[in-house]
Amino acid sequence: MSAPPFHLPEFYTPYPARLNPHLESARVHTREWAGGMGMLEGSGIWDTEDLEAHDYALLCSFTHPDASEHDLALVTDWYVWVFFFDDHFLELFKRTGDRQGGKEYLDRLAAFMPMDLADGFPEASNPCERGLADLWARTVPAMSRHWRARFAESTRNLLNESLWELSNINAGRIPNPVEYIEMRRKVGGAPWSAGLVEFAARAEVPDRVAGERPLRVLRDAFADGVHLRNDLFSYQRETQDEGELSNGVLVLETFLGCTTQEAADAVNDLLTSRLQQFEHTALTELGPVFAEHALDPAECAAVLAYAKGLQDWQSGGHEWHMRSSRYMNEEAAPGPSAPAFLLPSGLGTAAARIGSPVSTTARAERARARGYTHVPFERVGPSRLPGFDMPFGLALSPHLEDARCRAARWTERMGMLGPQPDAGGRTVWDAQKLADFDLPLCAAGIDPDATPEELDLASCWLVWGTFGDDYYPAVFGHGRDLARARAVTDRLKLFMPVAADERPPAPVTAMERGLADLWERTAGPMEERARREFRRTVEIMLDSWLWELANVAENRIPDPVDYTEMRRLTFGSGLTMNLARLSHGRCVPPDVWHSGPLISLENAAVDYMTLMNDTFSYQKEIEFEGEVHNALLVVQNFFGCGYPAALRIVDDLMRSRLAQFQHIAAHELPVLFEDAGLDAEARAAVEAYADDLRNWMPAILNWHREVRRYREEDLLRHYRRGVLPDGPTGLGTAAARLARVVAATGR
Repeated sequence: MSAPPFHLPEFYTPYPARLNPHLESARVHTREWAGGMGMLEGSGIWDTEDLEAHDYALLCSFTHPDASEHDLALVTDWYVWVFFFDDHFLELFKRTGDRQGGKEYLDRLAAFMPMDLADGFPEASNPCERGLADLWARTVPAMSRHWRARFAESTRNLLNESLWELSNINAGRIPNPVEYIEMRRKVGGAPWSAGLVEFAARAEVPDRVAGERPLRVLRDAFADGVHLRNDLFSYQRETQDEGELSNGVLVLETFLGCTTQEAADAVNDLLTSRLQQFEHTALTELGPVFAEHALDPAECAAVLAYAKGLQDWQSGGHEWHMRSSRYMNEEAAPGPSAPAFLLPSGLGTAAARIGSPVSTTARAERARARGYTHVPFERVGPSRLPGFDMPFGLALSPHLEDARCRAARWTERMGMLGPQPDAGGRTVWDAQKLADFDLPLCAAGIDPDATPEELDLASCWLVWGTFGDDYYPAVFGHGRDLARARAVTDRLKLFMPVAADERPPAPVTAMERGLADLWERTAGPMEERARREFRRTVEIMLDSWLWELANVAENRIPDPVDYTEMRRLTFGSGLTMNLARLSHGRCVPPDVWHSGPLISLENAAVDYMTLMNDTFSYQKEIEFEGEVHNALLVVQNFFGCGYPAALRIVDDLMRSRLAQFQHIAAHELPVLFEDAGLDAEARAAVEAYADDLRNWMPAILNWHREVRRYREEDLLRHYRRGVLPDGPTGLGTAAARLARVVAATGR
């Protein structure tokens, strides 16, 4: 192999790797198993020498140091299978560009994962099918049906998203960073690995918490760490030998227009950030979930064992990458490792298990500190705006003026204007703010063809959501009253009954009255399944506001990936999109609405709009509200750069997300229609939904440009203060400036 294209960076490895004592028996077993499945000599993919050089038993012995001999052998067989699949699919379909053949190959594999083993398997026609049938039959008897469903889904994702990689290779298209992170989780297989951690550690996550935010973040941060690490080690092989375009180093190299070394360092910084996000979530978010869902001690122990298993995997995976012949590691120096049975394990024994001279790095700790030392309320000046590239035309409803009048009357009737008794008599909005914010203008652009009644309802939802977005930080943020915020949120959820016999309490606050009224008008005509789904979108938005409050209380700038994904929720996009899907969706199968292309289409549109909002609201949030949730601040913190450089990066990302939206609509949706066998009516419904998203983007841009919410003169009037530029600035002065805000606003 030629000279390395970059020097490997110094890795953040806070948890030393340990080695399972059953390594040799796993090597012997898996060699025999792979031969029996037809994966070695004669397969055209591997021979025994290849398998031994890759040494997947060493990978699994590092990543599952506490597994029993039996479980280690089985887990190793799974990894042999998945790596064989990767190379098999590469040789048969990626190198040849045969997407149709690849789809047929993948469709057959899904049939080898029945929920009930009594249903049997089709007859295997190749080593991948033969291996999957054997592994499924040996694994699932030990696990619940819930685990089987989750593991089957992650396996299908791993298999099916190989088509996404193949499509990108065929199109010569390098993905943008956000798209890449999302898709890499599926095709890279780390969520699949997380399922095997549950099996090997005998630590199955209780189904009632498996979908909660902390468990999702642990899984996703783990996955991102695994994949970004792999990208650093595999860059040379993938880009020079395989013609691969889905590699994080190449993605950032292209997006940032930087050198390969600079891109590798940035990938390593993101890897570090994701590992630190994992730690933060495990330490601060698991406990509240245990209490909220009343997990018993055994269930809590299982979740903690699962988290420890993911941690072991991270450490062991790094050690294997430093040793395997599959990767660029000639200049790497593997750390010493000891057999797991020679080292103590469990709470309080980490110091005794230190086996590597490096656990953290100066760069990692500077990044960690930087995330907690932001000075709130600093003077930043008027927001700087990029030249927005908007290819879609704006149309406005002819019913806009009437909607403004009716929305104003509704807002006053709900009690949102003037002093709020539940906020200590403080005013969040007054009539002037409501007029300045002009939410019906936004609704009129989002759905220009709406009836007067539909426009009124959409306007009121936007009023309620925007009022809530202002209400939460104003009422709970500065006092860091997280417990009361949680209680208020839990009570709000009671005003969205699903079943006919559910009776909500009498509303007593403006937020409650508004939600109760909107829910009755919106969800009343829906079927119960649709009401349940719609309620979930509102609950997710409410919970995301609590996430924001927690970060403000800790003065913590979010990790860039976590911020991007949570920003979609705090923006309330799920609520708007859910209503749009319901208006089109009776003829569209649910699997299509939840398919990868449609989710990617939605996320690209929403990211464009949230980034747009962050550029307009930068001064409002950073200078006037003391916020930490703004993409420009997140980028400045991550890259250690200034406001102008961050704006250029955010602008580039906006353009990339818009281009991705257009690419998906033009190239991926037609393939989805064919793959799903949609009829003309269903295709028209999905196209109409895509048109809704095309309306949404210019409507949001027009609203930001026209309303009096973000310009400095409006901010000075809304916040009733002009003293900030003359006040003290710098480290240690925030309290003095906060006192001025309190005095000026009456908060």
